[in-house]
Amino acid sequence: MNEMTSFHRELIADVQGDADAMGLITSEAFLEKVGEILDEAGEISAFEQCFYEGMYDKKSIGISAYCWDPGDEEGVLSIIISDFVRSEEPRGLLKADIKALLNKLIQFTKAARDTNFSEKLEETSSAFVFADFFVRNIKKFGKIKLILVTNRLNKARSWDAHSLGTIAGIPTTVSIWDLARLERFISSGQTRDDLVVNFADDFGEPISVLKASFEGAPLESYIAVVPGSQLADIYDKWGARLLEANVRSFLQARNKVNRGIRDTIKDDPSMFFSYNNGLTATAESVEVVQMEDGLFLMSAENFQIVNGGQTTASIHAAKKLSPAQLKNVFVQMKLTVVPKASVEEIVPNISLFANSQNKVNAADFSSNQPFHVQMEEFSRRVLAPSGEDEYRETKWFYERARGQYADEYGKRSVAEKRKFKAEFPRSQFITKTDLAKFENSYRCKPHVVSLGAQKNFGNFASAIGKEWKKNESEFDETWFKRLVAKAIIFRTLEKLVPAQDWYEGGYRANIVTYAFAKLVHDAQQQGKVPDLDRVWKLQRVPAALEEALKVTAKAANEQITNPPDGVRNFSEWAKKQACWEQLSRLNLDYPESFGDVLVSPQEAKAAKDSDRRDRNAMSGAEAMTEVMQQGGEYWGQILNFGLHMGKISPKEKGILTVCSHIPQKLPSEKQAVIAIAVANRLEQFY
Repeated sequence: MNEMTSFHRELIADVQGDADAMGLITSEAFLEKVGEILDEAGEISAFEQCFYEGMYDKKSIGISAYCWDPGDEEGVLSIIISDFVRSEEPRGLLKADIKALLNKLIQFTKAARDTNFSEKLEETSSAFVFADFFVRNIKKFGKIKLILVTNRLNKARSWDAHSLGTIAGIPTTVSIWDLARLERFISSGQTRDDLVVNFADDFGEPISVLKASFEGAPLESYIAVVPGSQLADIYDKWGARLLEANVRSFLQARNKVNRGIRDTIKDDPSMFFSYNNGLTATAESVEVVQMEDGLFLMSAENFQIVNGGQTTASIHAAKKLSPAQLKNVFVQMKLTVVPKASVEEIVPNISLFANSQNKVNAADFSSNQPFHVQMEEFSRRVLAPSGEDEYRETKWFYERARGQYADEYGKRSVAEKRKFKAEFPRSQFITKTDLAKFENSYRCKPHVVSLGAQKNFGNFASAIGKEWKKNESEFDETWFKRLVAKAIIFRTLEKLVPAQDWYEGGYRANIVTYAFAKLVHDAQQQGKVPDLDRVWKLQRVPAALEEALKVTAKAANEQITNPPDGVRNFSEWAKKQACWEQLSRLNLDYPESFGDVLVSPQEAKAAKDSDRRDRNAMSGAEAMTEVMQQGGEYWGQILNFGLHMGKISPKEKGILTVCSHIPQKLPSEKQAVIAIAVANRLEQFY
């Protein structure tokens, strides 16, 4: 079985599992899974499902979901059609299939503008909601993105931000996310294989560059001056996907268009070059040609702007407001060519250091930041209790960078893969955006979670960066265990909601985050907090807590689906702080047993302190067991880290060296205790 077939079967199994657990039909479960990927990839933000299939003017029409952000200055409306096929082997998607699917979407947009069509729809149906929304807001759309998502393999040419002319006079592009592209993203975080900026052929002219790197330099680099109109056209095609992922997270948490940049373009465009710091960009490869007048950049593969996102977005916005002014706008650009094999390591550092002048917390950025590295370290080491239904302890896998789980799994033999899955079950897998979702729900920010994965992560990263700087020791092993407890509660809610008799479908993600936040809020009103340590020990939600969650979930559903007069879109209502404030003020009738699953903050702190003392007071035998479980590779990393930081004594160096040679050499119990103590002590420097 080749890798693509294996990935396809795993995807089908995951979708079927989600559908069974959440009471969805498989096409809905597939779209929900793919929607999270598209959100994380920057293609969309917080989409809304609205499945519809029918006929209009003797033509097939259809739609699966749409995405619209009122705060997006670009005015991009994304309309999605989903194509999910159950099969043993991946099937092909031909040019005729693509045309038929896209035509359904295009015809639906025509039907939506016909009142004779929309008046025949049920007013409560999601198709009516979209049609009504489309007509009411059509003047606000600056661009329409048609997106086809499928678990088939695209046999035709790749379409990514491909221009399709106009719909209702609005510029329209098409992107296809097929099985191969989904696999690339899940296995390596790679979203932009197709993002090749051809300056010469697609954007008017090549860019004159000066080579900035010396002979033998580790990376090839160039300095250039980019015309503002050309930069605006490039951003018009690729949008936020042009921005490096972590910068995108930062920008989406704040206003995109900088007023100062906008005013300079409007009032003094010829001084833009002098006033602006310019762009820092990377590409995996470039085509540079020597001409009579010097070097020219013809194209750049996987071109990414890692600093200057606001400048780019502001210039693009100015293209609509002051197009004539752009002819006098020029931007300096520093371009570094980073080979694909080094992208994961180098690009985040360029992004971090290039943005250091912007008062952006370090945690806003790379997956290499200490917080994420520390969570990863805990996740590989901390054993989760077996619970009541299992017989063996397992671990929760934290994926700080996309593709880590698949990479760890893929490089093992068949027998080792079975062992890996037993140690790290697929259901015990947490991504960075998952973590942000669980935490911000617990922090009573369901309206922020409802904004979508990228925006929520930006909000979380900003908060966690400040907290880390203030007291990083708070993020210890107990913090990680309680994070896992929050994940268990959140995922339990995801299964509970569709099973309730009041649930009529839709808005599950909003209901879940609101229900979790409401429970935490009401516990705090009683001077208590949920007993997360109990959830960790049980590895499930206690029955009393589950009953309380049903109460908050029902209230959340009523709150979200009954917006104020004039608000028709439930998901947009869920993004408003007012929605959360109204729910938080409601008094709910909880079962008496609710109090049994709450503890006081003092009790929670005492448990944390006790946990820390237990870790420090580990017996020789226990220490030996843990040292052996970690293995020689882990202790080699601890040794190197300790030496690098200059934080270990010669005696400790000797002990760690012995541990790093496990199983060829074995430490004594006493040495194992010291090794564990060193590892715990070094945690503060991660």
